[in-house]
Amino acid sequence: MIVAVDTGGTKTLVTLFSKDGVAGKMIRFPTPRKKTEYLSILRKTLHENYGGQRIEAIVIALPATVIDGVASWFGNLQGWKNLDIVKELDGVLGHTPIFVENDANLAGLAETRSRTPMPKSSLYVTISTGIGTGITTNGKIDPGLRLSEGGQMPVEYQSKIQTWESMASGKAIYTIYNKYARDIHDKKTWDEIADRISRGFLVAIPLLQPEIIIIGGTIGTYFNEYSGQLKSILNEKLPDHIPLPKLVSAKHPEEAVIYGFYYYALDSLDTQ
Repeated sequence: MIVAVDTGGTKTLVTLFSKDGVAGKMIRFPTPRKKTEYLSILRKTLHENYGGQRIEAIVIALPATVIDGVASWFGNLQGWKNLDIVKELDGVLGHTPIFVENDANLAGLAETRSRTPMPKSSLYVTISTGIGTGITTNGKIDPGLRLSEGGQMPVEYQSKIQTWESMASGKAIYTIYNKYARDIHDKKTWDEIADRISRGFLVAIPLLQPEIIIIGGTIGTYFNEYSGQLKSILNEKLPDHIPLPKLVSAKHPEEAVIYGFYYYALDSLDTQ
């Protein structure tokens, strides 16, 4: 069995996967602002719920850049820099190995592996509070691109250079329009949002040329509101010799990370 920990900017989810990839009871707690408090709550949660059971692996997703198991940079959790969570949780469930990965990478892995036929290459983009990206090649998180932070790409919009995340994320949309996505119903606004989202793709597509682009996160749930205009903009502005990849909504826009744990644990255990 595999324990999965999905650490978000506002809440943390913990669950247990069976050998067949079926998720069990979901345990939730608010993600504390202080990493010491988070570690204390997580250690207690793991020990009380799974202590004494035969657990094959613990997989932890973090909204961070993860290098050699250490989360070196967090976008929305200030003060969590250089968190060595494997070291901090060492021995929490005996000798059970602990694996750590970026949350968008896990979401991209799940969305790619769940498709038939499985695409050879994919770009997963989660648009929620921020923007995160996961790049998958041949059904694996691409080792050469796993540290990519697509949301931090500098892009041009209204004659200003700014990060893609700062002008097209869910947080940016709320700041600009004073509305959550669920409250936006007019086509003009969604067309403007499509234009904002397009700016990052106009940079990423020529560079990566993925077979498929998958959009998830909160904004991914409203894919039908802006996808037509987004495709139109990309078709118009991409160079003629660079095709527009297939553009789809995530099957599980807000739960894709959870599904990625299972695949990632199997891959990680196979390499040990």
